[in-house]
Amino acid sequence: MTKRIFRSIFCVSALVLVAGLVLMLGVLYPYFNDQLEKELDREAHYLALVVESEGVDGLSELAMTEERITLVTADGEVLYDNQADESSMDNHLNREEIQEALSSGDGYAIRRSQTLAEETVYYALRLSNGQVLRVSSTQYSLLAILFSLLQPLIWIFLLLLLLSGLFAARASKKIVAPINRLNLEHPEENQAYEEISPLLTKILQQQKTIRAQLAEAKRQQQNFALITENMSEGLLVIGSQTEVLSYNHSACRLLRVSDHPDCSSVLSWNRSEPFRLGVNKALQGEAYTEVLTLSGERPTAPDDAQYLRLTVSPVLQNDRPAGAVLLLVDVTEKQQREQLRREFTANVSHELKTPLTSISGYAEIIQNGLVQPQDIPEFAGRIFAESQRLITLVGDIIKISQLDEGALPCDSEEIDLSALLHEVADSLQAAADKQQVVLSVKGEHLSMRAVKPILHEILYNLCDNAIKYNRSGGAVTLSAEEKNGSLLLTVSDTGVGIAPEYQSRIFERFYRVDKSHSQEIGGTGLGLSIVKHGAAFLGATLHMTSQVDKGTTFTLEWPASRPIDSSSSPS
Repeated sequence: MTKRIFRSIFCVSALVLVAGLVLMLGVLYPYFNDQLEKELDREAHYLALVVESEGVDGLSELAMTEERITLVTADGEVLYDNQADESSMDNHLNREEIQEALSSGDGYAIRRSQTLAEETVYYALRLSNGQVLRVSSTQYSLLAILFSLLQPLIWIFLLLLLLSGLFAARASKKIVAPINRLNLEHPEENQAYEEISPLLTKILQQQKTIRAQLAEAKRQQQNFALITENMSEGLLVIGSQTEVLSYNHSACRLLRVSDHPDCSSVLSWNRSEPFRLGVNKALQGEAYTEVLTLSGERPTAPDDAQYLRLTVSPVLQNDRPAGAVLLLVDVTEKQQREQLRREFTANVSHELKTPLTSISGYAEIIQNGLVQPQDIPEFAGRIFAESQRLITLVGDIIKISQLDEGALPCDSEEIDLSALLHEVADSLQAAADKQQVVLSVKGEHLSMRAVKPILHEILYNLCDNAIKYNRSGGAVTLSAEEKNGSLLLTVSDTGVGIAPEYQSRIFERFYRVDKSHSQEIGGTGLGLSIVKHGAAFLGATLHMTSQVDKGTTFTLEWPASRPIDSSSSPS
């Protein structure tokens, strides 16, 4: 803007200078002509007095004057000329100024020279004796004057242009300075030119509108960020070139990328074929849904995998894909539950089929008379044992279902934990003696309010497993103690222990670490599953530590907030 103002002022100044010079010369040139005419008139009258008093001799004494003086007779013959030889001069009767002087007393004429770019002004005065005295003077034309003054005019013009430039630069800066000092953040506080007041008013109104829009956009962005960051689902918004435009923390967590990932392409977040296919389909305008499988820390363990349901929806602009929205939902628990359901169904079918097949086989043999009368009691005993096994299995399945649904028809009651531990130990003492395992109870006299049948079942199953998976001469210890305000019930053994790779699965239904010895050990395979669901039902936290060939310890912990009654008497 400063440059434009400078150029404008400079050009206007230059034009004014040129126009002023031309106008000045145009005005002064006629003035000089008029002055010249007056001077010639005065000089002619002075010379006329000399001629009339002294004759031609008087003119000879004035021959050094700059003007040309000519004396002509009434018939046009030249009597005297101070700049030329009279005898060689032509008759002047036909000259315009001579004819006009003879007729009217004086005459005036101007003749221009085309070659010398000058003009001669003639003034003729008729004397009393009829002669004509002519005085003439030469002056340059306007162009000739300009040409003769060209060099000084150029210097003057350049000086004036320089001054015009300096003035224009200074004026343009002074004009722009108030504009440069405008405070656009607060337009109402400016004291600038009145001409820009409407602009400042409009800027103020626009700023108010922009601030309101920005505040609304910021509020919406904060709400959106608050919602998305608190979502357990992963959310990704990508552009048409797969660049990541927006994401939440859950997306990084679910896809196992850093909190500051590479946003140049979402394909760098996950390189699996289903993920890449979903992104490509969405950018082509198609919706896509698939379940992604992410390997866990132990890729060889299927139960350690993570499952994500990927839903990709295209974002259309003018009926053309402009990007996509990716939604990631962790369905690992659902997938694992589905897997457990299938395994449970298969295991239940197998576990129910085994005793039913035995019962059916023994009954069919008896029915067909293939058994000697003395062997019938033995076959009946086998049928009874298998039916008891079947009843136990069905009972355990019912217990787990009831624990899952929280629909056990039992009320909580005050329980003496020491008495309960002794009761469980007494019921399993025979099995411990058979396995040559030392069974003991220790700890404080404590009491708590809980559902006794469920707690008894939990401790019984833990103690039963500790005896079954122990070695001859081993030990099983049941204890109750209060520690840091929390109540701890512990069942520990010195048995074979559980390898780390199996510890995460031992609470699954029908899962056995050593399936080859399941028949000789006995049981339904639901004991630890009942323990897990029972502990959750009672609000206890179940802990397990185990080392191979050193033993296993299971601990039920109730938090300090749960009321506990205790006494100082040892058991």
